[in-house]
Amino acid sequence: MQPDQLLEEIREANMAYLMLAQHMLRADRAQGLYRLGLSEEVANLIAALTPGQLMKVAGGNLLMCRFRFDDEMVWNLLTTNGKVDNTNSLHANILMAGKMAEAA
Repeated sequence: MQPDQLLEEIREANMAYLMLAQHMLRADRAQGLYRLGLSEEVANLIAALTPGQLMKVAGGNLLMCRFRFDDEMVWNLLTTNGKVDNTNSLHANILMAGKMAEAA
């Protein structure tokens, strides 16, 4: 992949992420805050962005979103292919929610 292609894909991912974030925050703020892992302050900024500001922010060369967890246990729970997938997924969600609460 060429560097220019990579930058364009980062910009597209940023735009998609910011549009999704705005939609989620406007539709159900509490759920959007939880699912996106955002603080109230950042959520307020994202929700208030105009289309022009959205394009400007998304046009940078840094990816706006990131993985919310870097815990091997969470990854193992999410990728297990056993009979207890729902239980593992629930456990992973509980762990991630706990990490979000610790960060706040």
